[in-house]
Amino acid sequence: MRNHPPRLTRISLKTPRAAAVAGILFGLLYGASLVLVRISIPEARSADAAWLESHSQTLSLALNLVPYAGIAFLWFIGVIRDRVGEQEDRFFATVFLGSGLLFLALTFVGVALAGGALAIMALGEASTSSTVYAYSRAVTYSLINVYALRMAGVFMVSLGTIWLRTGLMHRGWAFLTYTLALVLLLSTSLSLWVPLIFPAWVLAVSGYFLILNPTGSPAVHAQDLPSSTEAGGSGG
Repeated sequence: MRNHPPRLTRISLKTPRAAAVAGILFGLLYGASLVLVRISIPEARSADAAWLESHSQTLSLALNLVPYAGIAFLWFIGVIRDRVGEQEDRFFATVFLGSGLLFLALTFVGVALAGGALAIMALGEASTSSTVYAYSRAVTYSLINVYALRMAGVFMVSLGTIWLRTGLMHRGWAFLTYTLALVLLLSTSLSLWVPLIFPAWVLAVSGYFLILNPTGSPAVHAQDLPSSTEAGGSGG
């Protein structure tokens, strides 16, 4: 009888519960940042000195939340990829990862631009009715509400397709994801509240993960389990 050494099972630290926690953190932090910005920035008029003085702290808080939301989103991406495991399709996995990273990069650039413009205006180097304010606002809007939002839509489409191909999520979630993604991809005259669709979707998906796995039991990967041949041999 040949003794087989015990096969160690790789217990993943990136469980569905970890994905849920990361996604919930991202949804709350990024959603709160968007809401704070929307209620602080005037839509139909240029900002003035009084506006800057009364809303600068709120905007600073909103901008400072984004890096932490980005960290949680990176963890969320990693956990989702780990969850798919060997069932991962290389094409859709590449689109999924690339669009997620591009979303973060564009969002960070937009937030950095906005923060720089606010810092310049707070120092009195430029008035809030100047070209600096108008340019910074236009570029930040384009980066976050156009380019980053489109990447978020691609991220959702690719993840919904992965769910359909692997069966890791109910088909209803995939179709809902497609519908919301099309809104982000095809909307031309966006409401200022449309970007909230993405963090709300991540929050809903994460809540579903948490309901499915409330105890946080570790994920055991199929490739780590002994095959039936090995099991039979060890039994003999």
